Amino acid sequence: ISGVIVQLPIPKHLNANKIINTIDPAKDLDGLTEANAGKLVNGTAELVSCTPKGIMTLLKEYNVSLDGKHVVIVGRSSLVGKPLISLCLNENATVTVCHSHTVNLSEYTRLADVLIVAVGHPKLIGADDIKEGAVVVDVGINRTAEGKVVGDVDYEAVKDKASLITPVPGGVGPMTTISLMENVLISYRKSLKI
Repeated sequence: ISGVIVQLPIPKHLNANKIINTIDPAKDLDGLTEANAGKLVNGTAELVSCTPKGIMTLLKEYNVSLDGKHVVIVGRSSLVGKPLISLCLNENATVTVCHSHTVNLSEYTRLADVLIVAVGHPKLIGADDIKEGAVVVDVGINRTAEGKVVGDVDYEAVKDKASLITPVPGGVGPMTTISLMENVLISYRKSLKI
């Protein structure tokens, strides 16, 4: 076995943290064990949560430097929001984190040079919620009553105001899959001491 991933969320009666921390940190493909989360904060992680890793790869591919930029992250999950904080700080960004208890959310989102939204609320962010030329990364996957998949950002309303925006589906999702495969390879090579 080269790597292990716990598909989150798990049923509420189970302790996700306890289950995740039974994984050998060297095989923790989502970087969620306490050992790997600590390494991420310290900037020494080899295995990083796949979606945040994919987002960072995507930003680099499109030459979006975070150095000195204001990154606003909407969402504080252990799988996406929290790892992104460290990853963005490691790139010298100024990071603001918003969540379900944030009052006047759009006051923060309108300040973002780079806005990353991962809350699971369909079309939460509209054109009035971003500044002109912002880079918008939509991590949300939501199904409408009609069964259509939409993001946390109203893509049609925002696309002409943003300098770059990820679509849903087809944006961050494939990057997550690629990052998972990269993490499997990292874990496999570590097990062979290559």
